[in-house]
Amino acid sequence: MSFENQTDFAKQVADLNKYGQALNRCESVDEVVSMTLEAMSLLFDAADNTFVEVRNDDLQVVHSTNPALSVGEAPTSVARRAYESRTTEVASGADARAATDTETTAALAVPATIVDEVTAVLVMRSTSRSEFDDTVVRPMEILASHAATAISNIRSRERLERARQDLETKKEMVELYDRLLRHDLGNDLQVITGFSEVLADEADGETAAYAERINEAAHSSADLIQRVGNLVSTLEEEEEPEPRGLAPILERTVSEAETGYGELTVEFDKAAFEETVYAGDLLESVFTNILTNAVVHNEGEVTVRTSVETGVDDVVVCFADDGAGIDPSVRDELFEMGEKGPDSSGSGFGLGFVRALTESYGGDVTVTESDAGGAEFRVRLQRG
Repeated sequence: MSFENQTDFAKQVADLNKYGQALNRCESVDEVVSMTLEAMSLLFDAADNTFVEVRNDDLQVVHSTNPALSVGEAPTSVARRAYESRTTEVASGADARAATDTETTAALAVPATIVDEVTAVLVMRSTSRSEFDDTVVRPMEILASHAATAISNIRSRERLERARQDLETKKEMVELYDRLLRHDLGNDLQVITGFSEVLADEADGETAAYAERINEAAHSSADLIQRVGNLVSTLEEEEEPEPRGLAPILERTVSEAETGYGELTVEFDKAAFEETVYAGDLLESVFTNILTNAVVHNEGEVTVRTSVETGVDDVVVCFADDGAGIDPSVRDELFEMGEKGPDSSGSGFGLGFVRALTESYGGDVTVTESDAGGAEFRVRLQRG
């Protein structure tokens, strides 16, 4: 008999939906595990149930009612097969058993999958069945789907929280440096500026020229300190990330960038970016910095091709230009505050600003070589 043709089909679907809603309210993976095992026990009258969690291709038993299985150990072969095949696996006889001395006659292993990622494997064993039919397999797959969604959401929140905590630590350090720069170094620069101006007025010839160069360097340093302070203030005022539509933000950014730079052409298909991501008000500034970077650091006309890659928990926005590219030896340093390329005349804060904001949203930014031989910036954001 198929799942849909059961006499209690409507009730079972309703029960599964209730558990799905409850799973989505769980605050931790442990809660998801406990509730999923409860559902397996009550909905299927099953006494032998195991929850296998998957993290970075590592499978571990996190809870089992089977005494032959211990928390932290690797799962049995049927669970491994379900993970590798991404499909439900059914086993019987010795292949179904957790240990050779059990009386298990059949086993069912269902991967909890969201998009292409397996977050867990649910395993049910029986001592009275010779096999599991559609009346059990289908509802178990529905339950596994609910569990996968719940775990994926929890992991996304955990990553976002870690990013926020990391950002808070970085903000504290930046604020400390900002205070030191503004007060200690700022005061010293005022003294240098004052004395160099007096010296330039009273001296002549080569000495006056040296004094003017000292004065110019002091003013330049003071300006840099002011810009650092403005950057810190901007980051402090940024609101908490929240779900935002990606397409309209990019559409605005592309339009303004092309209007501001006649030599810039951006290949952009709004329909391809109909995604929701976690971000703050300054996400547009992240994209603007990357687009203008392509113009400022390349001579003549430049074309930037935009594209998007979607995963289970994240969205990657790609900006690939056909410019001169970035030397691999300096790519890792470009996102450090104050760092800049060898031919750059800027302050080096643009891409540092990009990284700080992106990480505050729970994402990151990297740069590689584009297919056209230029630079490709990849901004990864949490799916909203």
